[in-house]
Amino acid sequence: MIVAANTASFSDLSLSDALQRIADLEYTAVEISITDDSSHITPADVARDRNEAHAILRKSHRLEVTSFYVEIGAVGDEHYQQFEAICELARISKVVTLNVPSAELGTPFNEEVEHLRRLVEIANDYGAKVCIRNQSGRQASDPDTIKVLCDNVDNLGLAFDPTIYICGPDAGKDSDKVLAYVGHVYLRDTSPTEFQVKVGQGEVDYGKIISQLSALDYRRALCVDVVETPGIEHSAEMRKMRLLLESLL
Repeated sequence: MIVAANTASFSDLSLSDALQRIADLEYTAVEISITDDSSHITPADVARDRNEAHAILRKSHRLEVTSFYVEIGAVGDEHYQQFEAICELARISKVVTLNVPSAELGTPFNEEVEHLRRLVEIANDYGAKVCIRNQSGRQASDPDTIKVLCDNVDNLGLAFDPTIYICGPDAGKDSDKVLAYVGHVYLRDTSPTEFQVKVGQGEVDYGKIISQLSALDYRRALCVDVVETPGIEHSAEMRKMRLLLESLL
């Protein structure tokens, strides 16, 4: 396993400065967020000029790019065209894992299955793997639903965030049944009442998570996904989380 940081954790900086800050905090790996609301790089940017996008990513301060987090607002054919452009960027950047959100609750289940199958089919052509991120309010929140989605879409993985099973409407649900599908992990500290708290003040059992994943021969990223919070020194929290996770590996 490798400890990585997410560029979205430094959304107020330019992408170059965000990567430099991550390197300064002594991370060796990074996940690049490619989303419509990103101040760094958007799906439309990639679709417009993949070579320019690749040139931007090459300035990664020697950080290993473990994955892309991809969130595309475009619909219909444009959605899949932008996703394919990102898959091509992943191939030339030697990135394998593409993490995406699932549909919002209320979306017909069969429609979501067909959408994910299409994403996986496109990604397969470029040697990439699609993982759905478990998030409350979306199809991939309940562990039973995640299992059904992964069982119905060949080669679909899970970008696992244990936070939602501690805080929020999905708190208390048994996530053990989905660990076999995990292809990426997002981590922060969380309490039953707050989605993100200072490292050490929450209830995330990092040791247990790492032990369970090790037993499943998980060898991918543990991605620190800590956002800025008023009154808390963000860089210090990012550093503490890295040191904690590295001490457990």
